[in-house]
Amino acid sequence: MKCIRVLGIGLALAFCATQAFAADVTIRLAHLNPEDPFQSHSGSMAAVFKSLVESNSNGEIEVKLFPNGQLGKDNEVIEQVRGGIVESTISSAGGIAQHYELVGVFDIPFAFPNIGVASRVISKQSSFGAKFIGDLESSTGLKVLGLIDSGGFFAFTNSKKPIQTVADMEGLRIRTMTLPTHEAIVSSLGGQPTPLPWAEVYTALQTGVADGQMNPVPIIAFAKFDEVQKYLSVTNHVITPYVWTMNDDFYNGLSDEHKNLINWAAEVATESGRSMSRVIEASDRGLPALAEKMEVNVLPPAEQAKFAEAAQPAVRSLIEKQYGAPGVEMLDSLLSSIEEEKKAF
Repeated sequence: MKCIRVLGIGLALAFCATQAFAADVTIRLAHLNPEDPFQSHSGSMAAVFKSLVESNSNGEIEVKLFPNGQLGKDNEVIEQVRGGIVESTISSAGGIAQHYELVGVFDIPFAFPNIGVASRVISKQSSFGAKFIGDLESSTGLKVLGLIDSGGFFAFTNSKKPIQTVADMEGLRIRTMTLPTHEAIVSSLGGQPTPLPWAEVYTALQTGVADGQMNPVPIIAFAKFDEVQKYLSVTNHVITPYVWTMNDDFYNGLSDEHKNLINWAAEVATESGRSMSRVIEASDRGLPALAEKMEVNVLPPAEQAKFAEAAQPAVRSLIEKQYGAPGVEMLDSLLSSIEEEKKAF
């Protein structure tokens, strides 16, 4: 009986301890990519954010992670965040575009000369980033925690042939995000845009519904497109943002102390994601590994100029027609910011 009584007291104490340290706040954070922080920038961001928030809130905040699109398609999860069903998500431009179309201004081909300029501009801390985020927040009612590139410059992959000239794009069915600007890029180069949600891309490439796709090297690597694609062409034609959002009512309901912690942790986590993309690109998790299984070619500057000549007018025309004066003004602001940041390099 004494043993049973001691055991009962122990269980009661354990239960009380659990209750005492139960989190006051729960943040459900979703993203499309693998949970492994060494496979994707959003995986890294989520892992660092969770660690910093939980360890610095004395157990008052719990962060639950939902990677790999567990909660649905990108645009659907953003809708869940807007509705307060999920607290936060790290989203691709394709998902954001269905809630805030001006994200398409980033898609002017070859606008960014290098990753250094892109990192400075596609940032919550940049003057353009502040303008872009302010407009996104007022349009959607979402709170933006971070702004980061999607993993690097985009490359084309396909199963038919190397893409070395504009003529090589002719007739290729290229999967794009559901972004009119991305469709315009592919069409202007002679390809056939095939917009599909992320969850369907691998199967589409495997079955031939699409001949190819375009994404940054880290995404091509973790998605294992080398299993269903033969050619990788490093074109560096576009770089898009990922946007980290939170339900605004949830954020505003937090204490000032918790807001400060979340803002700080999100900033550190975003920078860790930016760094992880660069590491993946250069390591055996990125292009070197893909080159062992795929035929890789790099588009020389002279050919890049021809791609730009074909694609830039088409995308600018689409922005002018579809997004009107607000889109043109946002685009011109972006281009001005790029020109300003070029001076640093």
